Amino acid sequence: MQDAMNLKGKVAIVTGASRGIGKQIARELAKLGADVALISRKQEALDAVASELRAEFGVRTLPLACHCGKVEQIAPAVERVASELGRIDILVNNAATNPHFGLAVDGSPDLLGKILETNVVGYFAMAKAVTPHLEKAGGGSIVNLASVAGFSPMPFIGLYSVSKAAVISLTKVLARELGPRGIRVNAVAPGLIRTDFSQALWTNDTILQEVLKNHALPRIGEADEPAKVVAFLATSAASFVTGSVYVVDGGATI
Repeated sequence: MQDAMNLKGKVAIVTGASRGIGKQIARELAKLGADVALISRKQEALDAVASELRAEFGVRTLPLACHCGKVEQIAPAVERVASELGRIDILVNNAATNPHFGLAVDGSPDLLGKILETNVVGYFAMAKAVTPHLEKAGGGSIVNLASVAGFSPMPFIGLYSVSKAAVISLTKVLARELGPRGIRVNAVAPGLIRTDFSQALWTNDTILQEVLKNHALPRIGEADEPAKVVAFLATSAASFVTGSVYVVDGGATI
């Protein structure tokens, strides 16, 4: 099992890697020996994470500022990763946005469009761009970050929930189509995790207590918990796993 969890010699791309779950995913992959390309919007924050991973794990890192909601930036970023790190074996689509907190009908078509551009179209564009490189490497793994909100909408994040339902469907479509090329595609669906991104939920005691009512484990998750599941799916320990959605929610959806 230990050998199956070894990622030495592999190159991973992690989007939304400057903080929260994305940063923890990059750490878990680096801990297993992978070289990691870190993608997010803010170069300075990425540089700090890259330095941290190099110092702690001795892996190569490549911090690249790229807005995953702007598809014209994606292919050039992927090509730079392949050029500078030599190959691509793993893609983790984690970058996400949610500019609307409230009832879905109080939002707007433009807001929904912005959410979908990053959370769905960006995921598709990244997967499309890395596919030739994964094939060249002899196969690989794509892991998409979904959410339990994609199964059952969470309070006040209905438009975000729509995007995550689409991520689950996209994962299954890509798994079906890319399997014959040796590419596995899975998703991880976190529940409420303590990150800056979800702060509006876990710092509101009324919402928090409502969410925790359904938890088998009576707490919210920490960022390293879904990250460890992502790392497993990136390794050969998950070599016969594709098209699956791994729920990491403390039992909230039981």
